[in-house]
Amino acid sequence: TGPLKDMNFSVPEGGGVRFIYQFTSEPPAVSFRATGEKDGIIDIAPKTGILYLNGSLDWETKAAHRLQVESLDEKGNIVKGPYTVTIHVEDINDNPPEFDQIKYTGVVRQNSRPGKPFMYVHATDRDDPTTPHGQLMYSILHHFPNPYTEMLFQIDSVTGAISPSKMGSYYLDPQKQDTFTLVVTVKDMAGMTTNAFASSADVIITVKESLWKAPPTIHIQENSTQSYPVNISQVHSNEPDVIYDLFEKEKLPRLPFSIDQNGVIYVTEPLDREEKDTYTFFVVTKDNEGELADKPLHVHVTVEDINDNPPVCQQAVTVLEVQENEGAGSNIGTVFATDMDKEGTLNSRLQFKIKSQVPAVPASDLFFIQQDTGILQLISRSLNKRIASNYSLKVLVTDAVFQTICDVEIHVIDINDRIPIFEKSDYHNVTVAESLPVGTVILEIQATDGDEPATGSSYIIYQVKEGDPNNMFIIETDPETNRGFVKVNKALDFEAAPVYNLVINATNPEPLVPGVQYNSSSLTLFKVFVTNVDEPPVFHKTVYERKVSEDIPVNTLVMTLEAYDPEGDTKIVLKEAQGKHAQYFACRKRLFCKNNAAQKSKTTLILHLDDVNDNPPLLAMDYPPFFCYPLSGGERAFLQATDADEQWYSTFTFSLAGDMNTRNNWEISKVNATHAYLSPKHANFEEKVYNIPVIINDNGKPPLERKVNLEVNVCKCSSEKSCF
Repeated sequence: TGPLKDMNFSVPEGGGVRFIYQFTSEPPAVSFRATGEKDGIIDIAPKTGILYLNGSLDWETKAAHRLQVESLDEKGNIVKGPYTVTIHVEDINDNPPEFDQIKYTGVVRQNSRPGKPFMYVHATDRDDPTTPHGQLMYSILHHFPNPYTEMLFQIDSVTGAISPSKMGSYYLDPQKQDTFTLVVTVKDMAGMTTNAFASSADVIITVKESLWKAPPTIHIQENSTQSYPVNISQVHSNEPDVIYDLFEKEKLPRLPFSIDQNGVIYVTEPLDREEKDTYTFFVVTKDNEGELADKPLHVHVTVEDINDNPPVCQQAVTVLEVQENEGAGSNIGTVFATDMDKEGTLNSRLQFKIKSQVPAVPASDLFFIQQDTGILQLISRSLNKRIASNYSLKVLVTDAVFQTICDVEIHVIDINDRIPIFEKSDYHNVTVAESLPVGTVILEIQATDGDEPATGSSYIIYQVKEGDPNNMFIIETDPETNRGFVKVNKALDFEAAPVYNLVINATNPEPLVPGVQYNSSSLTLFKVFVTNVDEPPVFHKTVYERKVSEDIPVNTLVMTLEAYDPEGDTKIVLKEAQGKHAQYFACRKRLFCKNNAAQKSKTTLILHLDDVNDNPPLLAMDYPPFFCYPLSGGERAFLQATDADEQWYSTFTFSLAGDMNTRNNWEISKVNATHAYLSPKHANFEEKVYNIPVIINDNGKPPLERKVNLEVNVCKCSSEKSCF
């Protein structure tokens, strides 16, 4: 009870007849009268002032009733009032949600992107949408058939968007199952209570073959004279109105391909197989927000060869030697030529033919060349150095289209009937340290040959015949003096071999004449003693690499680095970590005992840090947004977010926080992965600064969130559209 005044009451809907309030009268008032939105349900007892309901209120019919109440004297004159009495009807959950269709049908393409909606279901609830009574949640109740452990489809619980799951994106195949039935349910109370109302509807989904397929390998003939660009293939997205684009991982100076917005792929210029014989790139599709619409397609292009390269002689002049006593059919040597056209095809097949021989004595056909190998042979035993000591040949080399002349000089030399003879049969020994650099000369040796100088019959080749199974030494010959230089060919190791007993032989590149053989005069002995050097420790690897997460706990063992002593008589200790980031690491040391601990070695440890999502996003704006007063409608401000983590986590969602007042005045809409628009919902704003709570989430697992109070200035603007 109470005196007559302006009052507000909240009354739950339903419930039937009940008292609401009793107004007390003050003399000379003796009665009360109520007018307004009584709607046959609300009234006041004139004598007692009791405000009551004679029926049930219904929020869905009317959310508020406004009455005027006044007190009257005995003559019916107004004493007080009228006062405004407002009865707010409180909603109760008395309406189940309803789908706008009994049955839905949709089409999805094979291999569609997971999470990409291809259809929506929609339901409504007559209860108050600002309360849980009208907040709906969608889910999939049944999935027919369901051949896998996980559902092939998923539904957004808030929007009703149906999309393939990750499993569905991979396994949906119209050849195996082309129709699915989903039973989709919707619950009010945000699905959070057991007494929520629920409704369901059938969703019939037809699976169709994917249009989004990589073309087979594209074959393009090199150096084509067609008019460019040339259509070479076409791809089709499963999604309408997408933007096609190409990208490649090879980072070529240029990619000679393009794609139009119908998915037609073009080659934009002539290709040269000898420059590059294959290309691989990807076709991608994006929606209007820059998000990928389909999985990237891998495109392979093979450049087909044409015969556009002539044979090339491997040497300007091929010089060969032949002894004057060589027999018929003997191989003199080989003429080598190359062709840059595709190997193993007729375009690069080379054939050889002797075009001319100078001088043509004692005959014009002393030599023969094998057509397909270029091997030169003597036709008969008819060379005589006194008749001609040199011959010049012109060899014609041809492929199917081009031809080239290669020059060949053949020197007729004296017969090889003398063997090399060493000046010493034993060079005794030499002592070297195991640390001697590779390439160091440790001994000079000398043999002589009585055959014709400056020919293959007298040139001496020195080789270690015995005592060096691992080729630790090599011998080079001075072509002018035939002096041999014994060099270290590989790093010596006292622990592996402290002594080498070498047997060295001397031979000629030209074969000896029949009846003449190499003997002990062409051999010499030589002993090498290797001395020990205190060597530094040796790590098992020159570079160690490991990948760890950036949030790895302190004192976590990253890896074990092992080293050994080549002398084998000590243990090794890891002493310290050095370098730019050494302060982040510590070595666990092992003690050891050694007379000389001065030898040290270093190795490189490369630690790759994987980013974790440990930085919440934040706004990245040079100045706060503003709107020009008065607003005319349609304005919007650009918001940008950034994140210190890797780009992988830098896909943001923007939303409004705070009360319904904020949501009634402002809205946020997504632009792309990092930007959004802030827009006023109406034009009735005062000229002042508004604090708008904005929540930004990244896409980490779990996502990180930052709430910012965005200051938005509604201000008078200059002609340049800036606040003043």
